Amino acid sequence: MPTMKKEKNSYHHGHLSESLLDAVDEMAIKFGLEAISLRACAKLVGVSPSSAFRHYADKRALLTAFATRALHQLLESMASAKAHAEQNELDAFSQVSQAYIEFALTKPAFFRAMWREEIIYTNDEHYAAAVKLLSGYMQGGFVDTIHDKDPNSFSAQELLAWSSVHGLAHLFIEGPVGKGLDKSQKLQMAQGMIQSLAHSLRAVN
Repeated sequence: MPTMKKEKNSYHHGHLSESLLDAVDEMAIKFGLEAISLRACAKLVGVSPSSAFRHYADKRALLTAFATRALHQLLESMASAKAHAEQNELDAFSQVSQAYIEFALTKPAFFRAMWREEIIYTNDEHYAAAVKLLSGYMQGGFVDTIHDKDPNSFSAQELLAWSSVHGLAHLFIEGPVGKGLDKSQKLQMAQGMIQSLAHSLRAVN
């Protein structure tokens, strides 16, 4: 893997904050979120700790920004999957569900960070806005892929869809499901569950 270290004077103000988040991702994949520190991320990027502290007050602020970025990237993945399904006349629910699980498998550190309330500032305005946006996507018919009567509250079907997809993603990342399988095999397993879930949702509606 190529090193992330760069000359300190190669950064313009505003770019370092993103580079530090990249460092969190790299370190978390190797050592876990618990091993993250601002000083270690600064060293990986190639800047002084004082430069890092000018962007993030502490480790928790850094991980809050990381979790916020994760939420936005998940939103983008689902929106792209929905658009792809519509353009190619594919089942939108299956595509969005698959995108959710693939995001977790591709970016496990991001997926783990999103809801780790004990390591982030949940009252941070940017994080709270991202959570609200994701909830809006899910309350709106699971990214507008299933029937929705009220976009301002969760229906039983929306809760079933989200909890099932998120639950399987979590079991892949943290639990015994799919142990020893590669990413493509896990996605194939997921597709079977998604098809069963879609059938159940259609039966209710």
